[in-house]
Amino acid sequence: METDSGGTRSLWMDTARMPSYDPLQSDLDTEVCIVGAGIAGVTTAYLLARSGRRVVLLDDGPIAGGETCRTTAHLVFALDDFYEKIETMHGSEGARIAAASHKAAVDRVESIVREEKIDCEFERLDGYWFAEDESGHDLDGELPAAQRAGLNGVERVAQIPDVPFTTKVALRFPNQAQFHPLKYIAALTKAIERDGGMIFCGTHVESLEKGDRPLVKTSDGHTVTADAIVFATNSPVNDWVKIHTKQAAYRTYVIGARVARGAIPRRLYWDNLDPYHYIRLAALDGDTEILIVGGEDHKTGQADDDEQERFGILEQWSRGHFPMIEDVLYRWSGQVLEPVDYMAFIGRNPGDENIYVATGDSGNGMTHGTIAGILITDLITGRENPWTKLYDPGRISLRAAPTFLKENLNVAAQYGDLATAGDIGSVDELPRESGAVMRRGAKKVAVYKDGAGAVHVRSAVCPHLYCIVDWNDTEKTWDCPCHGSRFDRYGTVINGPAISDLAEVADAD
Repeated sequence: METDSGGTRSLWMDTARMPSYDPLQSDLDTEVCIVGAGIAGVTTAYLLARSGRRVVLLDDGPIAGGETCRTTAHLVFALDDFYEKIETMHGSEGARIAAASHKAAVDRVESIVREEKIDCEFERLDGYWFAEDESGHDLDGELPAAQRAGLNGVERVAQIPDVPFTTKVALRFPNQAQFHPLKYIAALTKAIERDGGMIFCGTHVESLEKGDRPLVKTSDGHTVTADAIVFATNSPVNDWVKIHTKQAAYRTYVIGARVARGAIPRRLYWDNLDPYHYIRLAALDGDTEILIVGGEDHKTGQADDDEQERFGILEQWSRGHFPMIEDVLYRWSGQVLEPVDYMAFIGRNPGDENIYVATGDSGNGMTHGTIAGILITDLITGRENPWTKLYDPGRISLRAAPTFLKENLNVAAQYGDLATAGDIGSVDELPRESGAVMRRGAKKVAVYKDGAGAVHVRSAVCPHLYCIVDWNDTEKTWDCPCHGSRFDRYGTVINGPAISDLAEVADAD
């Protein structure tokens, strides 16, 4: 499949045939309009269509072409933010709801796979969270916290069986799952159409008009009017500030290495480092599997080294733990949004009755996206849902104040780039197929030189809240270090919260 979210390709992109849809060509009136066709948007559209609602699904790129095609597709209720921390932040009841909702999400995916007869490599398996040294004290606290949250099957083991590395302590989380995300999404889109839903790709939403019946307007001048509108765009593009100060964008890196089938037990694995590593296996062909290893996270637009070095560090770590690895076939990166209080923001947009958002995946995007589909469907159809308060996008947590302050001070520091010199002083310094920020008088410009040597210039100022973008040489994108907006090499927006492109520059020559 093709993607508009970066220059690298994941295993999923190469092993799934995705349906294509034409752009919106006329104004429409519907019951629910959903913006964003990743796991959250497609699941919401599917469940609403199954409940009898008229649904229109819009995306400015291909189906699942954003962060969903860049996941590692762990389907888990072993949450990467730790139940011990969640309990401290949200209380024992909040931790129980978190566990129950993620478990329900895994169960819902399994039931959909069964009902729709989807061939997407879904399987249940154990997950192991492990420490290799004496730093396993956080896992000691996590065991009783997970049990208090209702996960009674979790147990402590001294060593993970049948792996080629030694652990001091590990927790076994039974009955987790994994799947092929794009094969799953492709099947859901067909079911949405079967149930009367309409899907349009290549359709960029550029504005929202609120009201009793809100509408979105596309860059081609068409409108979709609905009783309710759902923004499932990874980072919401309907508001400038309300949610964006409560979460931070991080880049994460993944390699996929060839291993002989059966050489590594088919499980999920996570270590307790910071940033942590996450590991799974995926099918490739008859005698071969792909070991998928992710990690080396950093704040978007704030890498202090070449992003390519991250892949090298991941490979070194992987070979040290799994010496049976052969060649590395895949290298890709993705983006996760980390809420300051660990829980995603899913539900009514603050201050609105008929605008809904789903964001803040926190490294558990597949289950959070499924939770979004369940919860937003319940809210729109008027069903009570016990998860509503925990995921309320309007919530404010005083216990999260230190993290909130830390992340927003980090954002404030990025505005210092407005006054600094550029990365290069002349276009002549720029290699082909690369980009850099240059100073032009009082302004900064984002300069990209393509493979033919032609130079493309846009403003380096992010149109969201005016930070200076940074060149991502791995994905060939411009990334905003403040709130994670991303633009392709030519300045076209591909990830919110920005909703418009980098501005054109007069006298670009």
